[in-house]
Amino acid sequence: MKQILLIVFLTISSLSFSQDKNDQDIKVGLVLSGGGAKGLAHIGALKVIEESGVRIDYIGGTSMGAIIGALYASGYSANQLDSIFKQTDFSTLIQDNIPRSAKTFYEKQEAEKYALVLPFDKFKVGFPSGLSKGQNVYNLLSKLTSHVSTISDFSKLPIPFFCVATNVENGKEVILDYGNLPRAVTASGALPSLFSPVIIDDKVLIDGGVVNNYPVNEVRAKGMDIIIGVDVQDSLKSRKNLKSAFDVLVQINNYRTIKDMVEKRKKTDIYIHPKIEDFSVVSFDEGKNIVESGVVAADSFREELSKLASQQKQVEKAKVKFEARDTIFIKEVEIEGNEKYTRSYVLGKLKLRTPDKITYKEFSEGINNLSATGNFQDINYTLIEDKNNENTLHLQLRESNSSMMLRFAAHYDDLFRTAALVNITKKRLFTNNDIASLDLIAGDNLRYNFEYYIDKGFYWSVGFNSKYHFFETDIPLDFVGADLNAELSLPVNKLSIKYSDFTNQLYFETLFRRSFIIGLGGEHKYLRYLSETIGTDENNLPRTIFESTNYYSAFGFLKYDTYDNSFFPKSGIYFSGDFHWYLLAHGRNKDFEPFSLAKAKMGYAHTVFRNFSAHMTAEGGFKWGGPETTTLDFALGGYGFKEMNNIIPFMGYEAISVRGNTYLKTTLTFDYEVFRKNHINISANIANVGNDLFENGQWIDGVDYSGFSAGYGLETVLGPMEIKYSYSPERDQSEWYVALGYRF
Repeated sequence: MKQILLIVFLTISSLSFSQDKNDQDIKVGLVLSGGGAKGLAHIGALKVIEESGVRIDYIGGTSMGAIIGALYASGYSANQLDSIFKQTDFSTLIQDNIPRSAKTFYEKQEAEKYALVLPFDKFKVGFPSGLSKGQNVYNLLSKLTSHVSTISDFSKLPIPFFCVATNVENGKEVILDYGNLPRAVTASGALPSLFSPVIIDDKVLIDGGVVNNYPVNEVRAKGMDIIIGVDVQDSLKSRKNLKSAFDVLVQINNYRTIKDMVEKRKKTDIYIHPKIEDFSVVSFDEGKNIVESGVVAADSFREELSKLASQQKQVEKAKVKFEARDTIFIKEVEIEGNEKYTRSYVLGKLKLRTPDKITYKEFSEGINNLSATGNFQDINYTLIEDKNNENTLHLQLRESNSSMMLRFAAHYDDLFRTAALVNITKKRLFTNNDIASLDLIAGDNLRYNFEYYIDKGFYWSVGFNSKYHFFETDIPLDFVGADLNAELSLPVNKLSIKYSDFTNQLYFETLFRRSFIIGLGGEHKYLRYLSETIGTDENNLPRTIFESTNYYSAFGFLKYDTYDNSFFPKSGIYFSGDFHWYLLAHGRNKDFEPFSLAKAKMGYAHTVFRNFSAHMTAEGGFKWGGPETTTLDFALGGYGFKEMNNIIPFMGYEAISVRGNTYLKTTLTFDYEVFRKNHINISANIANVGNDLFENGQWIDGVDYSGFSAGYGLETVLGPMEIKYSYSPERDQSEWYVALGYRF
């Protein structure tokens, strides 16, 4: 009946408008509701509205309706929006997954160690206000709306626009029609428990759907004659479909919105309600079908839409010049809100020196890098371009009040065995740019790791590290052959040793050419390992001590890392070089002479075709001088443990089973991601290991050691879970390796 009345109204209107068409017009407002992934149906409805020729004069939206509405209002067509969202990885977008390549080396190490992070301010465990800060959403919207970044009054957009948010402190509706467009839209879509609240004009804002998920009255109040509404809100679910706390939260909110829609639907002239019952608010992987549901629903109103279009003045749509930026020239940076963190710290995280010409990708990675620190709750920015195509970056920061964290992890491998980690981290302990972190590790072996770091950005940063590692394992007898009494004859080919390492480092490091990190420092290392299998010591205890010495050295390092994933890389390049000059020693090693150790590792990963990648590494190291000291030689074997003290993984052999003062190793891995985050891989590694291989030419006389493996890996919130079967032709033996969780 309502559709018949609308057609009659439009027919009568057409007669009136035909009398004086130049003076009269119908203004059409568009209302787009919230609904999460279901909001992609808005795109399908817009396609039909466009094809019908309807001119939209005002758009009001909430949550996902605000995102679609803002982009459409800024000049994108429905087809362009369809293409944009087809190319968007929503899991990355929503979860704030920051590309690994965007993080500093320190942050990469931190992100690849801890499985659970909780606020711990004033020694009280808290919980994050949301799973995501929405930074990736903001970054995407900023890029997509850069062509209207100078417009602060949303009524001046190609199509006037507003969106709705909720003031979380008083529960009142907030209409956002001016300011920073990406920020306003992010606030409108800040779904509680999923995204953190957004602060605008000192108001703490969350998803507008809490108070007004369908702002029809507000659009009508803009002087609109006809309202087109697209409603993708949830209906009430039965008990069998309420499967999570999130579902219950959405259901509670739906009580009010469904009741409100009884009246709001009456105020909508063309009410488009796509059939989206089979989708949820997070069904982004079914985007194609959701968009099509919008097309089908709107298509049933094509006649009304066409009649409506015929009663509007035909105004040629202004062409919008979109910014297809490959590079950006930033002449200066203006920063607001950095009270605790210095300007040099912020610019260092952005990897930005002004004036500077950088790619848009590098700029986005810099923003993500700043976000990855966790020191800023909000990062808002605007690029203001002048007549010379040079930009001023206006950066608005809101620093995080949280400065203390409690972090947890667990791990298992065949060398350190089971391990549970508890970490306490304190930021701004002594200065605004510092961080102190203590790992306490319990399990089969007790360990700890303490790190204190003062981050100076582009300037020289300073760090102090103190760590203790311990493990017990079986090793070949010839591993300690140089330390045994030559006259001692043993009827065993393996010994059980207890190995401990206590290391302290003071170092300085800085960025070099934006991507490299270069550093130098000094180190104290106390090494001790013994066996209780043979002999007695001077105290008549049943053990033989092979090493108990303090070593002092100077060292330098150079690193470069663009791997997209540390454990299952599909793309990127890696380089790590390290040089240690051991100058002094005191303890059991009475014959010490100064010596040097140098090692380097290079890697390259490339996706050959979809989900199939190849990863190749080449590495090596050598010792120069000090022939009497053998305890820091290279030891190869095993898999899945954190490398330390030149103990290096090598598949096909048990841990610490091949030893020498020189080694060369190459590994080739083929990985197929059979399902998302499920990997099947095969690997081959070869090596030459021995003493003075370069001096005697044995480094190229053939392959001494080799191993092959096949394995399965799974990426989880606890870290990689891997199992591998390996075989060595020289030994004619096989080994199984199990590595569970992040390595520490």
